[in-house]
Amino acid sequence: MMNQILTTGQEVKVETTSVKVEKLLGGGTQGEVYSVHLDGKPMALKWFKQSMATAQQRENLETLVKMGPPTTKFLWPQYMASSPTVPGFGYLMDLRSSNFSSLEDFMAGRVNSNFRALACACRELADNFRILHSRGLCYRDISFGNVFFEAKNGEILICDNDNVGVQGHSVAQVQGTPRFMAPEIVKQIESPSTQTDLFSLAVLLFYILFRHHPLEGKKETEIHCFDLLAMRKLYGDEPLFIFDPKDQSNAPVPGEQENPLIYWKIYPNFLKELFIRAFTEGITDPLHGRIRETEWVAAMIKLADSLVPCIYCRAGNFYDMDALKLNGGKPGVCWKCKKEMHYPFRLRLGRNIIMLNADTKLYPHHLDSHRGFDQSQPVAEVSQNPQNPGIFGLKNLSAQNWILINTSGETRNVEPGRTTILINGYKINFGNIEGEIRY
Repeated sequence: MMNQILTTGQEVKVETTSVKVEKLLGGGTQGEVYSVHLDGKPMALKWFKQSMATAQQRENLETLVKMGPPTTKFLWPQYMASSPTVPGFGYLMDLRSSNFSSLEDFMAGRVNSNFRALACACRELADNFRILHSRGLCYRDISFGNVFFEAKNGEILICDNDNVGVQGHSVAQVQGTPRFMAPEIVKQIESPSTQTDLFSLAVLLFYILFRHHPLEGKKETEIHCFDLLAMRKLYGDEPLFIFDPKDQSNAPVPGEQENPLIYWKIYPNFLKELFIRAFTEGITDPLHGRIRETEWVAAMIKLADSLVPCIYCRAGNFYDMDALKLNGGKPGVCWKCKKEMHYPFRLRLGRNIIMLNADTKLYPHHLDSHRGFDQSQPVAEVSQNPQNPGIFGLKNLSAQNWILINTSGETRNVEPGRTTILINGYKINFGNIEGEIRY
């Protein structure tokens, strides 16, 4: 292409060696990304446009390269790149695998996913930004344009990390992406920080789960000229959550803004309460009212644990204790096919409830609150009796014995590799916690 910054076959210096430009992968306001190979490994090379290749940007990148990535989920700058014949500079990062799709494609309906994968993606986003923030860094530009995800399981990758900065030290090269920026940035009274990241993260999570912006309700439909003044009013000066329980003047408009109206009825109350806090207290009291990453992580784990597929249409529904109480203990109907819901066995672990669906797995964090979230190795899984598929059990995949306690108080061991049948009222002592099976 004639307008490429770098040409195919051109060599670019990387530390003590060089890489050869292969093909253009894409471009944006800051620069262009190309595929290259370094020591036989496929990588991506981002090259900045001359206007963006500032001394501050280079210094920031060099700091990030030295620090290394917070986790493997960040497509982090690994090596600086330069050329004696092309102005500016660039850097090398890992190449995104082809099984990852952009969240932009998901939002546009070009990629399909499922509730479990979306809950996982939200959890991974919150947890990885928590780790980034714990290192004294702020991302500055959280939006769905900077995230890729695996639509089947929710695994995520975070790109465009060249704008990450050291909190309170490095100068922000970007203020953020419109619609995702915190109100105080929109009003130009604050610069990007971990606190403004928390607002942008809440917007991103709402977008993923509700397929809509949390501040775009009736007031947005009444805007005839969506210019900078209108955007400042909607997202900065007068932001109002579309589901604000005290002010419904910006509620979603039926027939025009259907996504949030549909999904708000589907999700359980504990999740909705969190978003209400994020976009009421989180707007009026940015310092104390914003939801921390750890709270989002816990909520997304709980959301995945609450998932129940409809036995008729297989649509994902959620176990919601608040809704059960309002409905006299009855499970209600499936949001999609409108038939009566049937809940499987559930496991109560302290204050947490896990729905024991046919594909449910338990992980270390379920049985030990002191363990960090680790989904690499399950410690238990629901299994079906091969002779009678209607009978379900819980298989011990851990390395320690469980103690099964029946309703009479009698006990027996469940050794590693063995399965105990699911019976209402039975309890299981997992070692660090005791769970009760309910139906």
